[in-house]
Amino acid sequence: MLGCIALLVLYHVRNKEDEHVDLPTADPLRNMQPTPSMKAVLKYIWVVSILILVQMLAGIITAHYGVEGQGFYGIPLDKFLPQSISRSWHVQLAIFWIATSWLATGLYMGPAISGYEPRYQKFGVNVLFIALIIVVGGSLTGQWLGVMQKLGLVDNFLWGHQGYEYIELGRIWQILLLTGLVLWLVLMLRALLPALKKKDESRHLLTLFVIASVAIAVFYAAGLMYGRQTHLAIAEYWRWWVVHLWVEGFFEVFATVVSAFLFCRLGLLRMQSATTSVLFSTIVFLAGGILGTFHHIYFSATPVAVLALGATFSALEIVPLVLIGYEAYHNYTLSKSTEWIKAYKWPIYCFIAICFWNFLGAGIFGFAINPPIALYYIQGLNTTAVHGHAALFGVYGILGIGLMLFVLRGLYPNHHWNEKLIGTAFWMINIGLLVMVTVSMLPIGIMQGLASIQHGYWYARSAEFMQTPTMQTLRWLRVPGDILLATGELLLVVFIIGLKTGWSLKDKR
Repeated sequence: MLGCIALLVLYHVRNKEDEHVDLPTADPLRNMQPTPSMKAVLKYIWVVSILILVQMLAGIITAHYGVEGQGFYGIPLDKFLPQSISRSWHVQLAIFWIATSWLATGLYMGPAISGYEPRYQKFGVNVLFIALIIVVGGSLTGQWLGVMQKLGLVDNFLWGHQGYEYIELGRIWQILLLTGLVLWLVLMLRALLPALKKKDESRHLLTLFVIASVAIAVFYAAGLMYGRQTHLAIAEYWRWWVVHLWVEGFFEVFATVVSAFLFCRLGLLRMQSATTSVLFSTIVFLAGGILGTFHHIYFSATPVAVLALGATFSALEIVPLVLIGYEAYHNYTLSKSTEWIKAYKWPIYCFIAICFWNFLGAGIFGFAINPPIALYYIQGLNTTAVHGHAALFGVYGILGIGLMLFVLRGLYPNHHWNEKLIGTAFWMINIGLLVMVTVSMLPIGIMQGLASIQHGYWYARSAEFMQTPTMQTLRWLRVPGDILLATGELLLVVFIIGLKTGWSLKDKR
């Protein structure tokens, strides 16, 4: 690990002199005219806004069940919305809105990059939107029907709730979701094809963008590799392909590529140096990430050799995150470089926030629970939830928000934004998440870990331990962070609505 970190530092030092670039005097994207399919992407962002709010409500209900057990401030909510449903919806909705924001950005960037609008592209975007609504609504309904015992065993697997976290949705909905991802990929490739044929310096980075997009669309298919009666150890193996390799691996690559590409489109990075940097980062990410997947299946009947491989390569996953502070400073410098770049202040600030959460959520909190001896005692305790919230929302959620803001800047190019509204939303979301994780969830996870070491894993998860006065107090300490985070998300949605109604727009640029 130390050797890889040294190589990474050496790479950045040797390439520091290549970073200087003559910045454009005006916004290079200012005069770009959105095509019909690019304008059709706006409704995706509205759906993302709705899903964010519903996911937030599901999270509030799930967290409150931890203190009241079977009700919500006296309301017997568990009779028709039990904890298993609210928790499943909370996780699934997070994946849905994050993925939708990324899909919307891809559909927007295709014609924007190539300057070419294929025939029936808008029709394809609208068909994909309808498919998205069907999959989201149908899968959430199916999960409720399954948990409420409205379906048989076979129908529950096909249409209801599979019982595996992150891939709770029924098999039919999984297949439809994969079909939608492939349709998204086809729509992207149709629009990008003219740009891919050009033999210019952007071709290599664009190829990496396409490869990352293919991985996002195709590797979700790993979730189809097990059946209804597959042995649990085998099903867990394929589930972690989705959770780790798809989410933590290829999502990370996509995030790296798309952020570099956006900076290049703005003229803030050289295409050649960005391509080299992205390629190097991708190699490092996947070198640790692919075999690092084994750290999730230490105790799923895996041999000692696999455990050793997983432990070793899991340690390498932190390597790219060591220089995150450098990336954050670099992005911050770019945000201050010219006057026109201030129009992209909040998308860039989202990329800076991603650097912070990548280091804390994926790096510190992730590395703390990855070694075999740690997972033996704390796998599935609140320490896992700490890593999940800080990494999934902190990195990919904030990236989704940043990408949405970038798209919205392109769709509303002629006005300054209400800086106070979007700025307050940004800071409340990030501060709220930090307070929620560090003040409540992390102390609970640490106490559970100590209880697991001293008395056993069963005791750390028991009602006897979890309902002690100290643990109850720690759970209530989530409230300040939850309020900040929820208010920030609400303000974000208000800002997005305000771009349509006008209250989020100021004077002309």
